[in-house]
Amino acid sequence: MERKKTGLTVVELLIVLGIIAILVGLLIPALSAVKIMAKETKQKAQLGTIELALTTFKNDYGDYPPSNWTPAELTGDYCGAQKLAEALLGWDLLGFHPSSAWRSDGLDAGGGAGTYDPAQTRNINGDGVPDTLNERKGPYLELATVNAFKLGDLFRSGQLAANTYVMCDVFNWKKVVLPDGNTTQAGVPILYYRANTSRKLIREIYNALDNDALVQMKLQMDRKEHPLARTDNQYEFFYDYIRDPKIETRPWPYRPDSYILISAGVDGLYGTNDYIKNFGD
Repeated sequence: MERKKTGLTVVELLIVLGIIAILVGLLIPALSAVKIMAKETKQKAQLGTIELALTTFKNDYGDYPPSNWTPAELTGDYCGAQKLAEALLGWDLLGFHPSSAWRSDGLDAGGGAGTYDPAQTRNINGDGVPDTLNERKGPYLELATVNAFKLGDLFRSGQLAANTYVMCDVFNWKKVVLPDGNTTQAGVPILYYRANTSRKLIREIYNALDNDALVQMKLQMDRKEHPLARTDNQYEFFYDYIRDPKIETRPWPYRPDSYILISAGVDGLYGTNDYIKNFGD
């Protein structure tokens, strides 16, 4: 009697392996897409949390934090992203002081130690806590949710103050060594622009320069194009980027009565198509 052959032939085995390889090839991109979608959802949630905190800040102080930056100002090393971090977390992450002069050194308008100086010991009410701490509000956000890092830990050099904080997005960009020696992954700084509600032209309502120094620092470090860094025709790309296409009679920005927030997205480049922002579609 003839025995029936069992098992797979070489050809059949190759076919099975080929099918498995095809399935794996289809599965890996799908898993990557799911991971990206999860990160983007997390980033949108982070921007939503920041928006809620900014609303609380405005309720406390009557307006949103400033975002202005020009090299000629006293705050020439302190731009919109840094001021956002100070407002919601405090210059030293211990809360915002109402007498802040929005300076990178944390001093008051007169150059004195009236706001964030840790050596300030005045304590009128006798509770043992320096008045500079009792006078503060916030932090308005939990540090764990906003990924706050010092600029000096993110960039090797630049014209902005290295010892000040920025809030970063959720997309891992750079490994950072923490003070305790542990390491973590930092995202890219979130850009913040406050609207000038008294103006009626898009180029006056928002100022492309408010975070330009930070965008240029990122460009120099990456050696890749960041569309928001384009200076041609007085930052024409930036103003097209924030323009609301539904308004056809004149160039008009999204959110002309408040502020805009911008994350660089998965690729870490400001102004590319994978952006996450609090305006537009």
